[in-house]
Amino acid sequence: MKALQMDARPLRFAAAKTCAAILGKTSYLQGPGKTIRLVDIPEPVLPSDDWVKIRTHYCGFCGSDLNLITLHDAPGAQPFTSFPCILGHEFIGEIVETGAHVDHFKQGDRVAVNPVIGCEARGITPLCPWCQSGRTSQCENHAEGKFSPGMFLGITKDLNGGFAPFVVAHKSQLFRIPECVSPKSAVMTEPVSVALQTVLENRPSDHEKILIMGGGVIGNLIVQSIRALGCGCHISVVDPSPFAGEFALQFGADEIIRPDQAFLRTAAITGAKLYKPVLGLPVPRGGFHRVYDTVGNSSTVNLSLRLLNTMGTLSIVGIGSDLKIDPTTLWLKLQTIKGVYGYGLVENNGKKHHVFDMAMEFMKEDKIKAAELITHTFRLEDYRHMIRVNMNKVKYKAVKTIVSFQD
Repeated sequence: MKALQMDARPLRFAAAKTCAAILGKTSYLQGPGKTIRLVDIPEPVLPSDDWVKIRTHYCGFCGSDLNLITLHDAPGAQPFTSFPCILGHEFIGEIVETGAHVDHFKQGDRVAVNPVIGCEARGITPLCPWCQSGRTSQCENHAEGKFSPGMFLGITKDLNGGFAPFVVAHKSQLFRIPECVSPKSAVMTEPVSVALQTVLENRPSDHEKILIMGGGVIGNLIVQSIRALGCGCHISVVDPSPFAGEFALQFGADEIIRPDQAFLRTAAITGAKLYKPVLGLPVPRGGFHRVYDTVGNSSTVNLSLRLLNTMGTLSIVGIGSDLKIDPTTLWLKLQTIKGVYGYGLVENNGKKHHVFDMAMEFMKEDKIKAAELITHTFRLEDYRHMIRVNMNKVKYKAVKTIVSFQD
């Protein structure tokens, strides 16, 4: 079967970096510096009786996939990946084969897959404390057990991800798709879950003023998640793109802020007073109660900290490379920086749920309109064009792109 393979082993990594420095980032897609290609691989077989085989219907292309292809990931994550790997962690499909120990799913079931490969999938007992608590994304054994290192399907060489016609998944990774949830909504379960987890772990109150840095897919879904959870807080979104801004306003944001107007609008919205040092960015006293940075580079994190109020919390959602930050407001305003990664069991309205189930329930109830963010659908063979679209979303008016394996 055809599959989309990523390779960043040392020699490939060095060649790709050299070519990109000379030819630009499109060299990652073709020529001697490419990190990505279409390959023929065998259909996967069940690793054990606890697994199922899935015929892929749709697979979403994530910003983290683009970071991986362009070698923009933080080096600290390297021990928990292995190459070459078949990309794709946002996928849904239909079960076509079940192992003998799979009791609650059968052939023909439509499923969304939590891509995280935790202790149970790796055959490790006893489970680590995080897997026991239902937070497999924080599993301590992502480089241990039956399989090569890999935090999730799509970044391990032993198990292919969703950019392939068939995938295998452990029974603990499966979530049944409700009948009334469309396939194009269901394929958004993973990114919706990221947004919901982010908000639930840094939940605003009705009276607060909050800021989202970046109005792309995750930024938009954070807006929708806040509204779906019934929070009436004031939401501002910083984004340079009018197209992304229009989407954010459509789904519940109160104001879109251009980056060059960030300090002035912060003062106007929150009542913060601006002070200008001899060098560097202004320092507002006051600011937003909470900030969610979906970009995660040095520039946006420093801006986020400046715009954050005293005792406020910054959630860093975007995954990038090493950060260089000015810690002035961190100590001056007693701020908290919170990491965001993955999903798991959460508490809402006094009950515990897996965030994947919450995501699909909100989409079922039309409280989150995730499918409306899908602007482009591609065939797997058109992967180069899909990646170019993601490299220049403003030009192509793209929000979310997916690959379809449907006829």
